[in-house]
Amino acid sequence: MVHGSVRSSTRRDRWPAAVALAVLLGGVVLTGCGGDDDGTPTLTWYTNPDNGGQAALAQECGEASGGTYQIRTEVLPNDATAQREQLVRRLAAGDSSMDIMSLDPVFVAEFANAGYLEPITDPADVDQLTADVLEGALETNYWDDQLVTAPFWANTQLLWYRRSVAEAAGIDPGAQDMTWDELIDVAEDQGVLVGATGNRYEGYVVWINALIASAGGQVITDTDKGDDATPTVDSPAGDRAAEIVGRLARSSAAPPDLSTATEEEVRSSFQSEQGGFMVNWPYVYEAARTGVESGAVSQETFDDIGWARYPRTEPGEESAPPLGGINLGIGEASTHKAEALDAVKCITSVESNVQYMVTNGNPAARAAAYEDPEVQEAFPMADLIRDSIAAAAPRPITPYYGDVSSSIQRVWHPASSVTDPETPEETDSYMSEVLSGDRLL
Repeated sequence: MVHGSVRSSTRRDRWPAAVALAVLLGGVVLTGCGGDDDGTPTLTWYTNPDNGGQAALAQECGEASGGTYQIRTEVLPNDATAQREQLVRRLAAGDSSMDIMSLDPVFVAEFANAGYLEPITDPADVDQLTADVLEGALETNYWDDQLVTAPFWANTQLLWYRRSVAEAAGIDPGAQDMTWDELIDVAEDQGVLVGATGNRYEGYVVWINALIASAGGQVITDTDKGDDATPTVDSPAGDRAAEIVGRLARSSAAPPDLSTATEEEVRSSFQSEQGGFMVNWPYVYEAARTGVESGAVSQETFDDIGWARYPRTEPGEESAPPLGGINLGIGEASTHKAEALDAVKCITSVESNVQYMVTNGNPAARAAAYEDPEVQEAFPMADLIRDSIAAAAPRPITPYYGDVSSSIQRVWHPASSVTDPETPEETDSYMSEVLSGDRLL
C-alpha cells in the first residue's frame, strides 16, 4: 500500500499510486455517467456505504430544489483506503462529476492541500453550514483557515459495559468516569474481557490517539509544516498510552483476538458470555437491538448493556473521546458548484441530521438534533453522545495523515509488543524517517 500526501509542493516524488496513474493519463478528464439531457443539472454524490440513508437524502433534497437540480449517488468501496484511492484518482484527473463527496475527516486536509476541494468562503454560507455544529466535529472541516468541507454527521466512542458485571463489582461506570487501569482491574477480578480494536488498521490508531489525547498529548505537532511536522508520541502522554495498551494486551482481560479485532469482533466479544466492557461506536446499540429481533442476541443480553463516557487515561483528567464521522466536500473541478453548495446545505440541515441519525444510526453533527424526540427515543444515550462529540479529539489534521497513521500501526502492532517508553520512542523515530522520505512504508 502506498501512502503519502497528494500533490505536495515539496514532495511530488511521494504521490500515491492512484495520483501517479492520473498524471500518466496526461490530463485526461474522467467524467461521471450522469447527465443534464433534460435541462436539469444532475449532481453526483460519492457516498460511503450505509443503509440507504444518503440515497434517500439525495432524492429528497433534489425534489426540494424545485427542479434546480437532481442528485444521483455513487457508492464508494467499504474500505476507507479504497475510498480514498478512488476519489484521488478521479480528483487528480479533473473529473467534473466530483460534485459532492462524503469524506472521512482524516482525508480533508490532504485533499484541501492538493487543491481538490472548493473552499466555502461566503460568510453567510459559512455561518449556515457551521451553526450549532458540535465543537469536536467542526475542527476537521477547516484547512488553512478556510472552511473546505461541511459537517454532515459526527461520531464518537463510548464505554459500553455489562450491567451485571458492574453490579457484581460494586461499580457504576456511568457515574464515576472510570480510568483504563480501573477497567482492567475490575475485568481481571471478575473474569471478563475488555474489548478494543487492536488490528493493524485505522481503528487501532483511533484507540491510541484517544489515549494520548486524553492524557493531554498529541501524536504530532506543527502539522501546518507538512512533512516537516514534529512527531510527539514520545512524551509522558505517549508513555501512558503505551503502558495502558501493553498492560491490557498482556492481561487476562484481553480478548484472544485482540491483535486482529476490528469493531465487529469487539462487539461480538462483548456480547459473549465473557463480555464485560468495550469501547466502540454507538452503532453497536442498534446492532444489538436488531440482533434481538433476528434471534442472534438474547433479550437478556440486550437489557444488560450499559453505557458511559470514554474511559480516562489519567485519574482526574477528563477523557478526550475518539472522533469520527463524515464531512461533505465539493469538488474543485465540478461544473455545478452553486447547485452542489445548495444541496450540501439541504443534506446537512438539522432536519436531515435527525432523519439520518434515526434511520441509519449515525450521530448528528448539529447539537439541536439531539433534542428531537425521535432521536431521544432511538438513542437513550443521545445526550452522552452529543457531549462526547463536543469534547472529542480529532486525529491529526495533516496532509500526511496516511504516513502518520501507518507509522503508528507498524510500530504499535501487535499490542502485546507495546512497552513504555520504548514504543513511543521508536514511533517518533520511525515517523520522522517516513515523513522525510528516508523510510518507505
